Amino acid sequence: MGTAVVLDLTKDNFVSSIDGHPLAVVDFWAPWCGPCRSFAPTFAAAAERHPDIRFAKVNTEEQHELAAHFHIRSIPTLMIFRENVIVFAQAGALSAGALDEVLAGAKALDMEAVKREATAAQDPAKAAT
Repeated sequence: MGTAVVLDLTKDNFVSSIDGHPLAVVDFWAPWCGPCRSFAPTFAAAAERHPDIRFAKVNTEEQHELAAHFHIRSIPTLMIFRENVIVFAQAGALSAGALDEVLAGAKALDMEAVKREATAAQDPAKAAT
């Protein structure tokens, strides 16, 4: 077995754990949530398979501020950050295969294009230049 670690994120360490990391996957979950508990081993196994990606979890029961900040409405919710940009957000547990597909898609993104689109969404005038 590898030594992959799934970080527990709080409002105190979220920014320092995610900022500057090229690719981070965050699982928003709660202890009482059955689908969350069944997804946990899949998430941990993916962390083993992808040591280049930061895997982290947010316990929404303990971290109300983070859950509210990211508008978490149902759990589990998975978010993928690339260069501090949310490039994927979806509620529901994924199978191991689906999780690997999502991770491959996030790795393959053209981040320059993503940033141009984000800028265009925020300021249409800049996108025209």
